[in-house]
Amino acid sequence: MESCYYVPIDRPETQTPDAGAGVEYFQPTEATQSVWAATMQHGGPPSGLMMRSLLRCDPDPGQRFTRVTTEILGPIGLGVNRISAQVIRPGRQISLVGTDLEVQQPDGSFRLAARSVGWRLRTADTSAIAEEPAPLTPLPAELTPVAGVTGNEDLGVDWGTTGFIGSIESATIAGRTGDTPAVWIRPAIPLVGGEEISDLESVFSVIDIANGMGTRLRTDEWTWMNTDTTVHLTRTPSGPWVGIDADMVQGPDGYGATFADLFDTDGFIGRSAQTVLLSAL
Repeated sequence: MESCYYVPIDRPETQTPDAGAGVEYFQPTEATQSVWAATMQHGGPPSGLMMRSLLRCDPDPGQRFTRVTTEILGPIGLGVNRISAQVIRPGRQISLVGTDLEVQQPDGSFRLAARSVGWRLRTADTSAIAEEPAPLTPLPAELTPVAGVTGNEDLGVDWGTTGFIGSIESATIAGRTGDTPAVWIRPAIPLVGGEEISDLESVFSVIDIANGMGTRLRTDEWTWMNTDTTVHLTRTPSGPWVGIDADMVQGPDGYGATFADLFDTDGFIGRSAQTVLLSAL
């Protein structure tokens, strides 16, 4: 099978058939590995997998996702991942969908590791009043993307070429929201083996990296792990590339937040926010 973030697998023998309707099981690959520790996944691929789950849960062609919040409840390990979704609040104009990602433990049990909740709103023609910030330029087609991420070398960041960072393509450009660089980024491999990744799945598989791009802190002096990511969309992204123009603000009490403007190659698509736990080394 081609390289991917997750390989779909059958239900483990330790799980009974009544473990839940619509439950899916996946084996994470090394391409999901975090830059913080080799024993856990980067926040990006799980976010993409949960977006895939949200999109497949009782889909309504008349509604689109407008806000998605992903909560990281603990280290997302490399054991078997179990994922399931449900409609929390059904509605013809507004609905709320949630999905849980659990990781299998050594004793065969599953631990809840992450959760995504997404609001879907009905669509309507509001093109007459549409407005958006200026697009992010230059576009990826005008640049030379590279494997991994560049642009933060002066902060002591060694992104490496293995794990999640080694599975992406990026092009770094000047940022506008702060004094940190912006980046065009996309996964270079499928989310799930044997499937073509959708545009929303592609965007959510890499959007977690805003926390790393928006910082001015050095990795040999500080860590800044995010506990969540909230994305507000003003339209549905088109294409696999997402432009992330991020800036992290450090507070005085051990935490801060990363805010980012988001773009596709047609222009502005929304904003993201991440809570950040600051720790001195």
